Order: sequence, then C-alpha cells, then structure tokens
Amino acid sequence: MACGFRRSIACQLSRVLDLPPEYLIKSISAVPISRKEEVADFQLSVDSLLENNNDHSRPDIQLQTVRLAEKLKCDTVVSEISTGPGTVNFKINRELLTKTVLQEVIEDGSKYGLKSELFSGLPQKKIVVEFSSPNVAKKFHVGHLRSTIIGNFIANLKEALGHQVTRINYLGDWGMQFGLLGTGFQLFGYEEKLQSNPLQHLFEVYVQVNKEAADDKSVAKSAHEFFQRLELGDTQALALWQKFRDLSIEEYIRIYKRLGVHFDEYSGESFYREKSQEVLKLLDSKGLLQKTIKGTAVVDLSGSGDPSSICTVMRSDGTSLYATRDLAAAIDRMDKYNFDKMIYVTDKGQKKHFQQVFQMLQIMGYDWAERCQHVPFGVVQGMKTRRGDVTFLEDVLNEIRLRMLQNMASAKTTRELENPQETAERVGLAALIIQDFRGFLLSDYQFSWDRVFQSRGDTGVFLQYTHARLHSLEETFGCGYLNDFNTACLQEPQSVSILQHLLRFDEVLYRSAQDLQPRHIVSYLLTLRPDFIFSELSAQS
Repeated sequence: MACGFRRSIACQLSRVLDLPPEYLIKSISAVPISRKEEVADFQLSVDSLLENNNDHSRPDIQLQTVRLAEKLKCDTVVSEISTGPGTVNFKINRELLTKTVLQEVIEDGSKYGLKSELFSGLPQKKIVVEFSSPNVAKKFHVGHLRSTIIGNFIANLKEALGHQVTRINYLGDWGMQFGLLGTGFQLFGYEEKLQSNPLQHLFEVYVQVNKEAADDKSVAKSAHEFFQRLELGDTQALALWQKFRDLSIEEYIRIYKRLGVHFDEYSGESFYREKSQEVLKLLDSKGLLQKTIKGTAVVDLSGSGDPSSICTVMRSDGTSLYATRDLAAAIDRMDKYNFDKMIYVTDKGQKKHFQQVFQMLQIMGYDWAERCQHVPFGVVQGMKTRRGDVTFLEDVLNEIRLRMLQNMASAKTTRELENPQETAERVGLAALIIQDFRGFLLSDYQFSWDRVFQSRGDTGVFLQYTHARLHSLEETFGCGYLNDFNTACLQEPQSVSILQHLLRFDEVLYRSAQDLQPRHIVSYLLTLRPDFIFSELSAQS
C-alpha cells in the first residue's frame, strides 16, 4: 500500500543508509495536499531517522538532509527528488501513480489500505472491547451513546485490520441501585404498567424511591436489606431482579439494532457476585486488604496511607463493590479469552477507577494488567429535543429521524424512497456520528442540531450526499470501464490531488489504529470530497 511506492523508496534509501527497508518504511509518509502549492507525494523525515538511530550528536539536520538527497537518484518510480525543512521529498512518476493507485483501489475494494506495508509483520491479536454498558432496569440513557459508537468504531477498526475481536456489553446489572429498585417496585410498582411499558415504569419507580429514601431512613434501610438478599441468593429477590434484567435487555437489543451495533457477549456485574468474593480472599491472602473503623475493606495503593490512593473493595456488610466486580471480570476474561489487549470505553469520569483497577491487578500478581487500556471520552453538552432536555437515547433517535425527514422533504434532489423513515434515521444517525468523531474523544463539546444537519460544509449529511452522487454515477455508467482507462487524461491538478490523497489512506488507518481516535478517518473523508479538493486547488491558482 501506498501502492508499493513507499517500499520502493525505502529500498533505495536502504542501499544508501545501510539500513533494512522495514526500518525505514514508517519514516516515509505521504504528503497532505496543500492550499498553497503543488506538493511532492512522499517525504522522509531525516529528524525521525536520527531519533531512531539514537544519534545524540544531532548534526545539522538540514545539512544531513541535503547530503542524503544528493546520494539518491531518480528511477522508474521516482521522477523528482527535492528537499524541504528536514525532509527529503519524492515525486512519483505521474503515469505510474495514476495507473497503480486506481488499479489498487479497484482490485482491493473495501480492503483498500488494509494490505499496506505499514501493517505487514504486525501480529494478529486477540482483542476484547468492552463498551456501551448501560444500567439494567433503566432506560438507555443518552450518556451511553458515546461509549456505544466509539466502542463500535474501535471494534470495527481492529476487526478490519485482521484482529480477533470480542465485543462485550458489560451491563450494570448489580449493586445498591437494585436494592432501591426492588424496594421501590414493592412500594410503588404495578405489574400491568411493567408489562405494557417496562423501562418507563421502572424509571418512574426508581426516581420515586430515590426521593423517598432521601427523606425516609426506613426506605433506605429496606433497599439496603433487599440488596443483601440479592447477594445471599434469596429466591424471591433474584426472581424480581431477573425479570427487570430480561425486560431491559430486550429493550436494549431493539435500540442496538437501530444503531447498527452488535455484541458477542452480554455480560454483567451480576456474573461476578460470587467471584468477587474470591477476589477479596486473594487480596486478603496477599496482605493487601485492610479493614477500616467503619467495617469496610480497602486497598491502599500508595502503601503510605495516601487518601487519594485508597480504593474501597467491600462494604461493611460484606457486599461487593463496582471495583471488586471489575477485578473479577478482568481475571475471568483473561482465563476465557487469553486476550492480548482489553479496551474499556467509558467517560473520563471513570479514569481514576480504571487506574486503580489496573494497579490492583498488578499488585495481585497479574502481569497482564499492562494489556488493559481505558479509552476515556468527554461529555456532550446541550443535547435537547424539541420537547426539552434529552434523557434517553431513544428520544435522540426519534428526533434524528424527524429532523432528517423534514430536511429530505424540503430538498429538491430527494428521490422517492421505499422506506423514507429508515433512510432518514440512517442518514441522520451517521451525521450525528460524524459530528461526534470530528474532535478529540477526550474533549467535551457543545451539541448543535443545526450543525449536525447542515447540508453543506464539513458535515456528515454532505459527506453522504457526496457518496450518493458518486454511487449514482457508478450505477449509471457501471464500473467495468475503470479496468481500461487512459492515464494521460488524469494528469490535471485536480486528478493528481485526489490520487495523492488516496495514497495517504493507509497512514490514516494506521494512526487511528495506534491512538484509537476516529477523527483521523473523519478528517480524511471530509478532505476527500471533490468540492474540498477543488477549493484547495483554486487557492493555489
């Protein structure tokens, strides 16, 4: 990939520098198209070469650059060699560039970019991705949207690169909230309402019991006792809990279908209520468990009593906590999947929690804890529907469909569709995802419906509009003609810029695979739009 050009350049450099081509390949990058001037196709960063060589003398970079360029020669692949600030630049033979890039795009199809030398030699790994993870017996909160779409992106990317990926939805199906919900349902619940609209009714019950527990200590005590019964395996309490869990998962599966997301495993904190006790025994046996005056059990990760490094792992009544169950889950997954990497996708508010979990695994003797990674993300602010503040994801999906239908109805170019509602939801959801993926995942951002549904500019709607136009041309003219094309007709600056941009796709995939940020791919696709590239070229002239 980069159509073998990168390897060809690396081979010539290898002979001059007496270094293996594989060592040089990742120092050769495709050059982004420029507003100001025509650019070369590839460049070698001499500075990065010196860093790789651990050369601490660091001679004058520009002098080294010029000397290296003078030793290189043009050949059938490279038609021009020049220098820039700390870089050696390579221009590819234009006829060869056109023919090779287009042939590779046609032949590789959806696999374009994935066969790159950047990925060759990289071992195929077993990767577990835990994402979405809504709380059972609560409606799917909009706060889980980012975890769902980011986790799905990471899983899709790793799978496309040939890794064996297991997608886990680790449900919040255990904990004190079920003590509250169980008590609340006994006080305020109605079986008829539960059957007709389960999650809405459970949500109403949960809100009501929380208010009561805040004012009435006996309600809070009953909730605590209900959760204790769950932990001890009380049949009646477990039956009610199981009903809540089953109804919730049915609802979630329906919503995931709308999102185009699937999972290989639906797990949950409840799976580890017994194994969490084994974790506590292990911590105790290693002398890591400390009892407090209040009767809780903690682990001091600092070893010096630093309050910020103390993690509570057991309540005073002996019941488990979120951290304990996460420890048990991690140990169980290593036994089950023998993963090379496990990725947790949650909001940045859980950063400290995962740091403590990974640290506890380390001090418990699990060296594989270093294979665990937390991918945090920021908060979406100001997401509202026309009825007010958003609470539930389904409200967002319905709003997307409604707004996109209105946009489609007002657009003169909209065709008559068999299922306009489904099309509106798919286009609108993709537009929402593009908006979300444009920036750093860790950043908070202010949400804007108007921005999401703009039909012009760097938006998901316009990106899909461009795709639809291109697909229409493909349907009209067919693809067969691409097997026989005249390269001489594709030498004008617009065509060359598109070809240059196509050269960069493997690097974009590589960057996203390294830092798990979708913004690289989104930026690449928005730049690939013909109108953007033509505007870039207009700026040059």
